[in-house]
Amino acid sequence: MSLRTSRSGGWNLPTLRMVKMNWALMAAEAIGAAARPPRSPHAAIGSTIAAVIKAVLFDFGGVLTTSPFEAFAAYEVEVGLPPDTIRLINSTNPDANAWAAFERREVGTDEFCRLFEAEAAALGLMVDASRVLAGLHGDLRPGMVEALRRCSEAFPTALLTNNVEPMADGEMRPGFADVVALFDVVVESSAVGCRKPEQRFYEIACERLGVQATGCVFLDDLGVNLKPARTMGMTTIKVADPAAAIGELSAAVGLELA
Repeated sequence: MSLRTSRSGGWNLPTLRMVKMNWALMAAEAIGAAARPPRSPHAAIGSTIAAVIKAVLFDFGGVLTTSPFEAFAAYEVEVGLPPDTIRLINSTNPDANAWAAFERREVGTDEFCRLFEAEAAALGLMVDASRVLAGLHGDLRPGMVEALRRCSEAFPTALLTNNVEPMADGEMRPGFADVVALFDVVVESSAVGCRKPEQRFYEIACERLGVQATGCVFLDDLGVNLKPARTMGMTTIKVADPAAAIGELSAAVGLELA
């Protein structure tokens, strides 16, 4: 499905359907809390960490879904850009660049595209920002979703996502709504005005869950997003190999997750 944006202003329909799959979460927060059955006792399997974990926090893209960097890499190959071009642009001035402003909802789509392409040009690169946005979608990872489901039966859970528009009105792809409904709390960068890796973003998640950071385990596919969580005292798991990450999470929470 195409995620192209309209340079004349606003989102076209395919764009809304795909980008908002990463956005349409806030409305599901209340639904998930109301619909979830009573949590079972924590079935410890010998992990000392499991005794102190009080909540489980998940990133979305690259954790519960395939990574957008896979789509970025395919685009780079297609148009002959050097490997990791998109990653390079995003990591240049990361707290104030176009991507950061977009995820804090400080700029709209057209302005993001203009700024992102200018940042690429400053690095001697020519990038179509609308094609980059088209890579934000991903496919659900069934194993990770099952791990989330089992965690949600025993622990409060939160979704921590950087996005560019609140998800309340979003039309999600098949299966995504069921995943969203598993979460007690959803924290969106576009809704709260800050983003990972800003410390305040994680503080908001803890406040909404009613837990201390030291009682949380957090999964993300980007080390830069895990570092502040770890500094705050969270147990962190980098999701590179989903199966390995599920194994680490199982040990951390004391549950069989696979």
